[in-house]
Amino acid sequence: MRLETQEALSIARQAILATGANDAIASSLATATVSAEWAGSRAVGFAHLPDYLDGFVQGRISKSAEPTITSPAPALTQVDAHGGVAQLGFDRAFDQIVERANAFGVTVFAQVNNYTVGELGYYPRRLAEKGLVALAVTNATAQMTTLDSRKPLYGTNPMAFAAPRGGSKPFVIDQATSATAFVNVRKAAESGEAIPEGWAVDAHGEPTTDSRKAVEGLLLAFGGARGANLALMIEIMAAGMTGGNWSMDAPSFASGSECPAVGLFVVAIKPDLLVPNFVERLAAQIDRLAGQGVRIPGSHLNITELDIPDEVLARVREFKPLA
Repeated sequence: MRLETQEALSIARQAILATGANDAIASSLATATVSAEWAGSRAVGFAHLPDYLDGFVQGRISKSAEPTITSPAPALTQVDAHGGVAQLGFDRAFDQIVERANAFGVTVFAQVNNYTVGELGYYPRRLAEKGLVALAVTNATAQMTTLDSRKPLYGTNPMAFAAPRGGSKPFVIDQATSATAFVNVRKAAESGEAIPEGWAVDAHGEPTTDSRKAVEGLLLAFGGARGANLALMIEIMAAGMTGGNWSMDAPSFASGSECPAVGLFVVAIKPDLLVPNFVERLAAQIDRLAGQGVRIPGSHLNITELDIPDEVLARVREFKPLA
């Protein structure tokens, strides 16, 4: 179904409100959901919204938590989401993040006790729209392993980077340290499709291309030890530097009544304090790389309208809690 932005926002917001979540939470989460669709990140757009809806109903996500914002140092913003959605804490602190980056040249946002963050690129992209260069990392329930361990060690532990560029939308990279995102494995399992080698292991720790077995197993890091090292680095920032649960200790984001209580860590930099023509230089360099045949992240996207699959919208509109 093709939707206008406001119609999509209304559908998402009403579904969230129907679970008992308050208006502020519904507005923040609906906005992020629709933004993910516009960014081409459909796996964490409307398709991911039922995970939130079930989380509200089952108690994994607070329906009324108001984030607490503190400043342990002038350039640091610390937020406790109190078991709520990550998007609301970021929204509440957003103006402060921008102001401090402009004032100090660099600032850090560290949030703890939130549910999974949805589309990670949403956070640095919004900052890039304000002229900042930003890096965001997060962790989640342990669902990734290595072939050395074959035990749950890390979340998919993604990283996202965004930078402003002249005459165009922000340049954004958003990728997991796993070979793929769990939602992609789950989607393949729902349709009975096989997955590529190197994506996952089954419940016994054996590599598999059977998506249904993979859902019961664990994801693998991309690039072997190198990807696992990046996952650990992100874990240190997203859990260690926020005080959130290590992925190994985080309750499931998909079942039970406990919040994963993981972290979101964002660094924002004012680039023109270092290089006055940064935006123009970046735009020119990206064009130069594209001219050399480099596939620029996001360059293949040409989304002019929201086209949400009927079955996804039906699931959101007629949401029923998971058994």
